[in-house]
Amino acid sequence: MELSIKLLIYTHAFFGGIGLVSGLMSIFVKKGGFNHKKAGKVFSYSMVISALISLVIAILPNHENTFLFLIGVFTIYLVLAGNRALTLKNASKLKADWIDKTISALMLFASLIMIVIGIIGLIRHNNSAILFIFFGGFGAFLSLNDFYIFKTFKQKKNAWLMNHYGRMIGALIASITAFLVAALNIGTLTIWISPTILGTAYIIYWNQKLNKKSKPETLKS
Repeated sequence: MELSIKLLIYTHAFFGGIGLVSGLMSIFVKKGGFNHKKAGKVFSYSMVISALISLVIAILPNHENTFLFLIGVFTIYLVLAGNRALTLKNASKLKADWIDKTISALMLFASLIMIVIGIIGLIRHNNSAILFIFFGGFGAFLSLNDFYIFKTFKQKKNAWLMNHYGRMIGALIASITAFLVAALNIGTLTIWISPTILGTAYIIYWNQKLNKKSKPETLKS
């Protein structure tokens, strides 16, 4: 049994590593170009496979890990939501369907569970419980924001692109965090949270850049 679990862990790490490398490549190459799309596909498949395996590992005997399970759900949500945003690119498809709403609703549900677990943990004086609240709050914010964005796709020219960038960068943040915590065996609170803070700043930068492109003055020039 343990041998099978080790194999799963190595496979999870292998696909996570591919996701990390391809995700970084997709950031540094030209956005929307051939290399960006190819790297993005490799990143998406690798991260989903790695996250799905982590869900299995997190429920196996002697390896039960609620936090790992919920972070796996978080990662899958980010990749799926980021790719679904691309289907809203064409004007004829500027409307979220039941798939988009279901993905966001499930993430919201998982986020609320994380927050509740975190609150209970803090009451029991478990300092690591703050991570549940941090990531649960972040997930709740993103999923609630999805429903807002679903209503504004037609009003904002680049809304679909903002959603795509935000979610895919979020998934990359999860990959970087996993590398720092697992591969380098650094599990401090700072290491857990720092990539998310830096990644969020990067997302805000891109959103501001895209907002400027959406203004009529910019479009006319």
